[in-house]
Amino acid sequence: MRYLILEDGSIYAGEGFGSDRETTGEVVFTTGMTGYQEAITDQSYADQILVFTNPLIGNYGITLADYESLQPQIKGVICHQIARHPDNWRMQTTLPEFLKQLHIPGIQGIDTRELVKKLRVHGTLRGKIANSKENAEKIVQELKHKNVTQGVISRVSTKSAYPVPGSKRNIVVIDFGIKHSILRELAERDCNCIVLPYTATAEEVLNLYPDGVLLSNGPGDPEEMIEATKMVQEVEKHVPLFGICMGHQVFALANGAKTYKMKFGHRGFNHPVREIATGHIGFTSQNHGYAVDTKSIDKDNLMITHEEVNDGTVEGLRHKKYPAFSVQFHPDATPGPHDEDSLFDDFMSMIDQRKEEERHA
Repeated sequence: MRYLILEDGSIYAGEGFGSDRETTGEVVFTTGMTGYQEAITDQSYADQILVFTNPLIGNYGITLADYESLQPQIKGVICHQIARHPDNWRMQTTLPEFLKQLHIPGIQGIDTRELVKKLRVHGTLRGKIANSKENAEKIVQELKHKNVTQGVISRVSTKSAYPVPGSKRNIVVIDFGIKHSILRELAERDCNCIVLPYTATAEEVLNLYPDGVLLSNGPGDPEEMIEATKMVQEVEKHVPLFGICMGHQVFALANGAKTYKMKFGHRGFNHPVREIATGHIGFTSQNHGYAVDTKSIDKDNLMITHEEVNDGTVEGLRHKKYPAFSVQFHPDATPGPHDEDSLFDDFMSMIDQRKEEERHA
C-alpha cells in the first residue's frame, strides 16, 4: 500500500509501482489521453506529481525514441490503472520498470476523477507520496510551508553549451528545460543549433552570430528569470526571436508585461486556441501553470496574437517593433495535434526576411 497525502489533509490510498522512494511535489493533472512517456520526461513537470485523467496508462510501454529528456525531474505519477500486459512493436520496457530505473514512484488504484475534481475546485495542491500514513498530520503541516518548485530551472537547464549540427540557419536555443521535440523540429529544417544554459548573457548569445534565437519551454515561476529577461531585452533588438511556453512568459516579462500563477494550469493535448487575426482555431499541446496577465501588456510594444478559447488567457504575442514573437502552447506537440507546427516555418521565414533586408541595406 502507498499513499498520496495532500496539504489539505486528504489521504488517497493505492497500490505502489515504480520506485519505492518517498517524494514531495506540486500535484497537477494532465488531460492527455496518450503520451504518458513524453509527459513524464518533459522537464516542465519538474518537481511535480502528475495525475493522469485517462483511466489506463502504460499500454504501449516505453521506447527510447519518445524521450523528451534523458533525466526527467518529475516527482511522481498517479493513475487509476497501469496496463498489466503492455504490447507494442516499438516497446523496449514497461512503464513500471522505466519509473523504477529513474527512481520515480507511482500509485495506481486511486479515484483520479475525485482527485482531479478537487484540484479543479481548490487549485494546485502540494502533496507527498508516502509509504505510510502514520505521520500524516506532521506531513500536512510540512507541506503547507514548503515551496516545492523554487529555483527548479537551475536543475533542469543544461550546465554547458552543446551543438545540434545542421547546415542552414544558425539558431541559438536558450534551455529553460527544453523538450527534445523542439530540437527535432529545428533539425527537420536543417538548422545549425547551439543550445545554451538559461544563464546565457546577451553578449554570449550575440557572440555566436545567430540568425535567430529560440527560448524554450521550462518549469517554475517565470519571474525568477531576471537575468534571462535582461538578455532578451537586448537580443530582440538584433536578431529574430521565438519563445515557447516559459520562453513566451520570459519574452512577455522582457517587454514590460507581468505573469501570474493559474489556479490549476493547462496540461494536456486538447486545448483550443484562437488566432485573433484570422479566427482560426487550432488544438494545441500545453503544459504550464503560469500565464501572462492581459491587463499588464504594453500595447505600444506587444500585440496579442492568440487566445485560449475556454478561459481567454494569452496564448501568443508579437512585438510591434522587432521581429519577435511567442506562444504559450507547444507547436512541436509531441504527442498531440500538429495544428500549429507551421509556427516553426514562420520563424524560419522571419529569419530569411531579416537576412534579406540586411543584404540590401
